Amino acid sequence: MRILLIAGAFNSLTQRVFAELGDHGHDVLVALAEGEEELCGAVRRHDPDLVVAPVLRAALPREVFSRHTCLVVLPGPPGERGPSALDRAVQEGLPVWGVTVVQAETEPDAGPVWASEEFALPAGVPKGDVYRGELADAAVTAVLRAVDRFASGGWSPRPWPGPGLRTRPYLPQSARRIDWEQQGTAEVLRRLHAADSQPGVRDELLGEEWFLYGGHGEDRLRGRPGRVLATRAGAICRATADGAVWIPQLRRRTSPDGLPAVKLPAVAALGELLPDVPDVPVPLELPAHRRTWSDIRYAEEGEVGFVRFRFPGGAMSTVQCRRLLAAWRFARSRPTSVIVLGGERDFFGTGLHLNVIEASPDPARESWANTGALADLVEAVLTTTDRCVVAALAGNAAAGGAMLALAADEVWCRSGAVLSPHYRTLGLYGAEFWTYTLPRRVGAEGAAALMAEAAPVSAARARELGLADRVVAVPPAEFAPAVARMAAELVESGEAQARIGEKRAAREREESGGPLAACREREMERMRQAFFSPEAPYHALRSAFVRKQPTAATAALLEQLSRVRTQRAPATRQEPCQI
Repeated sequence: MRILLIAGAFNSLTQRVFAELGDHGHDVLVALAEGEEELCGAVRRHDPDLVVAPVLRAALPREVFSRHTCLVVLPGPPGERGPSALDRAVQEGLPVWGVTVVQAETEPDAGPVWASEEFALPAGVPKGDVYRGELADAAVTAVLRAVDRFASGGWSPRPWPGPGLRTRPYLPQSARRIDWEQQGTAEVLRRLHAADSQPGVRDELLGEEWFLYGGHGEDRLRGRPGRVLATRAGAICRATADGAVWIPQLRRRTSPDGLPAVKLPAVAALGELLPDVPDVPVPLELPAHRRTWSDIRYAEEGEVGFVRFRFPGGAMSTVQCRRLLAAWRFARSRPTSVIVLGGERDFFGTGLHLNVIEASPDPARESWANTGALADLVEAVLTTTDRCVVAALAGNAAAGGAMLALAADEVWCRSGAVLSPHYRTLGLYGAEFWTYTLPRRVGAEGAAALMAEAAPVSAARARELGLADRVVAVPPAEFAPAVARMAAELVESGEAQARIGEKRAAREREESGGPLAACREREMERMRQAFFSPEAPYHALRSAFVRKQPTAATAALLEQLSRVRTQRAPATRQEPCQI
């Protein structure tokens, strides 16, 4: 069918629905719901068989739902609705939640039900992680079922079950407020987790108003409730009534330059306001009984080493890349034959930390430093010839984050992961050795197509194309244990040692022509031009991206996605290009 996706943003859920519907043979088009007139015009222009709305911020216009069947995804089980339904479920600690696909009608979110899917709401997991994990899995299942039912022509949607609808009202900041003197760590974490990603928890800190993002418990540090006790890896530790929590990110309520403030690592956001508190390091190898926070950890199970990292939003700043490189070098010093790179849940990586770059006194210079640090990390992985390297993608990977994954010998994706191996939305050529790793996996023509089309790729499609080696079809909570079992099997079967020998020989042959050095020089020169030229579109696109403002480039990309069929013949692996 010809399906039009209407969304308030081309976010992770919209991208996944786009990719999965394409995998099922549908022609998928995209339109952003930026205004009634523009939206109605897009629907008239595309004339779809069906409209699907994965992410909406306002009700669809009557002109649209009166002429087309419109399926709207609601982040709640049947009978539940409201703009903060998931927020409230997380803050209240509910054990089970769900997703419902309804038909758009005059009363918003009250149409008949086409499909629904229930899922266990994991305790202690932030809302954004749940949204991209358990909820996204349920949403895709429900959307595919609803689309199949519509396509059959013989299925009628069901009315709302039970006594009626329960509208959960918007959760205002007054209901999210943290009372540091009275509330313990568990309650503080629930409030922080319910506001994760958006909108954050508004709070007063050091005489100014901020929005707090993220939240992790701390088992040892204690102090006067509300006080900043310590820092670690850019985060601050703040005392609660009975303990303490780590807060990785802050955003000013108002920005001095009049532009929307951007979310930053907490220490960078506070700047000179930060009190004189100790910076508390944490060893990479953390005992299992510890309850604290660190964004990079190392663990070993037999001959398998795990370099686990989890950066907010997947963005990787200059400092984070350098710290992760240090962790990689530590892992190389250990007596293992397999190294697994990746977090246990959520994002793998999305490339440059655009917020940190935007807030820098010299964004061009910080862009250059960030790109170089990420390229150093990718090169370290690429040149590791004495271990079998596995990139474990529990969640999405994009731009430089995707190239970090492709530097590994094996790429294992959770079935819900989406790959976006391009730099199109920022007007950049790209770096991180993509001109070596991408053709190595999908061939020169395949690499050119992925870069030009800039379409999100599902895990299943990535396996077909050669971007991924295994797809692990498990819920988010089961991915890490599954990867550990699979890595142990690599060792036990002897396959890891065989792969190491083959890799070492291949790298020795390739380096006679120096392809890595040539790739890096060529890519970095193109990036230098974009970073240090005032006229380059990158600067305006970056600024708009971090402030979530629409751009002509995004509109052009979505229009292009609406013209390109998502189904193509699978690509085959080819030898890497010799540059």
